Amino acid sequence: MKPKSTMGTRSNARPSSFLALCTIALVCLGVAGTVQAGDSGPRRHAEGQYDPATATYRVVKDDDLTAIAERLGVSVAELRAANGLGSDRIDIGQALRIATDSPSASPKYAPDVPAKITTPDTVETRIGTLRFQDGAPDPATVQLAYDQLDFGRSIDAFLKGMSATSVYAACRGLEEAGVKPNQGIGISEELLDARSLFLTANTTTVYTMACLDLNDEPMVLRVPPRVLGPIDDADFRWVTDVGLTGPDKGAGGDYLFIPPGYQGTVPATGYHIMRPRTNRLLMFYRAFVEKGDIAAAVEGVKSKAAVFPLAQSGNPPATQFVNLSGVTFNTISANDFSFYEELNGVVQNEPADWVDPDTVGLYAAIGIRKGQAFAPDARMKTILTESAAVANAIARANLLASRDPRTRIYPDRQWITPFVGGSYEFLQGAERLLDARIMFFYYATGITPAMTEAKPGMGSAYAGVFRDSTGNYLDGGRTYRVTLPGPVPVKDFWALTVYDNQTRSMLPTDQKRAGVDSTLPDIRTNPDGGVTVWFGPEPPLGHEGNWVQTIPGKGYSVLLRLYGPLEPWFDQTWRPGDFEEAR
Repeated sequence: MKPKSTMGTRSNARPSSFLALCTIALVCLGVAGTVQAGDSGPRRHAEGQYDPATATYRVVKDDDLTAIAERLGVSVAELRAANGLGSDRIDIGQALRIATDSPSASPKYAPDVPAKITTPDTVETRIGTLRFQDGAPDPATVQLAYDQLDFGRSIDAFLKGMSATSVYAACRGLEEAGVKPNQGIGISEELLDARSLFLTANTTTVYTMACLDLNDEPMVLRVPPRVLGPIDDADFRWVTDVGLTGPDKGAGGDYLFIPPGYQGTVPATGYHIMRPRTNRLLMFYRAFVEKGDIAAAVEGVKSKAAVFPLAQSGNPPATQFVNLSGVTFNTISANDFSFYEELNGVVQNEPADWVDPDTVGLYAAIGIRKGQAFAPDARMKTILTESAAVANAIARANLLASRDPRTRIYPDRQWITPFVGGSYEFLQGAERLLDARIMFFYYATGITPAMTEAKPGMGSAYAGVFRDSTGNYLDGGRTYRVTLPGPVPVKDFWALTVYDNQTRSMLPTDQKRAGVDSTLPDIRTNPDGGVTVWFGPEPPLGHEGNWVQTIPGKGYSVLLRLYGPLEPWFDQTWRPGDFEEAR
């Protein structure tokens, strides 16, 4: 007779020892050994593998003939008869034939099933042992699967969302420093230093920064002449440049930002009109310092720059300027559970479609949904906390130990670039360079085509370094020297700035500048017009003007900036030296 339709119903709730027994069964196939009804006491056991294609059951340790018969819907007598058994004794690894009503053990319409499309009863994986009953996962496997799914999505959300939380943290930090959205503009009147936490800011430029929030109405940003910088949206996507590379071409002008979905009247003239996808916008531009006159550059901004609602354009309110120099505040997003709280803050402030549907779905899958409270339970909070730690490790490994050879600017040097493929959107043809995107947004802020489209004599070029010439991480307790061969190919000036590995912000030392640049009067050049710069805890005798202080016990990186890079930079006939340890 055929096995009854109730076959297998008794084994849906498998004992917790199933993994160990299945392992024994695999090892013991064909190995001498016997089991008998009653061998395991009152407990009945039928945990072997039934193959419906051949109507056979493979005996495993502790199997009980009565339990096997019940599982397969046949009688003990039928099992004995079909297998020529004189008693209930059966052997480990024995294949028991199951009596059927037809001469063939296979169904009439049975397919030829490849093993690769089936699911084994037991699978060993990096997340644990997965167990199935004819393809159906047991409760423990279901839990493992969902824990892994939530963990993986949480890591993806961190790595993808760090661009958004970076804008969020920048605007939050500026507001803490007194720069209110839609009302104020921050300006580094005496340049920046390490007391202000910014991702890879520099100490040679007068920075001007502001945040706009378009939730209520269109906003106007008045830009002064002769500045340079971008406006980015809430996901750090480029909206427009202002100043020399923007629509005003360096003449200054009024930029009008229209909220997403805005249905009101928009002026036909008088503005450079922008329609961003998000409500929150981050503005920062550089004011050019001419002949070392920082005060004149600051005054040029404060006398012409402004921010105000379009509705008040006829009589704009006074813009509040806040000096950011020397102010202690943080613009860097979190590396722990609170990262996801920051990401939720972004989602709640933006339109539902501020990013693509897949990304909206990714954030929603971990509990971050527009219009809903972010309230993970204890299980999910544990997963999010661990995923933030792992994602942070991924971001740091990707930055400090990139496995992409395309990040190396030169095959024989340690200098790197995150702009693989030369695209500010991190595109190479149809491919999004995911690791390059992660590298950039973990290390830097601000995105604009101008950063990747520098031409000889225009724009800026960047190179970063984390390791010395031997491949070891730069160590604040050691002394290094690096040489920029002469002539250094810049139209304007070059700068070397040192950054703390922990914060990716300027390294805190007793030097305000956290670096050196070619505008400094006491920098000493080499006979060829190049320069050798020293990095270490103490100034080398006779090289004090070319020394950048580092701190023992602190790792760091260095960014080389070339303002107005010339052709030898682009064709690589000029190359900066590696960091060589001075002994």
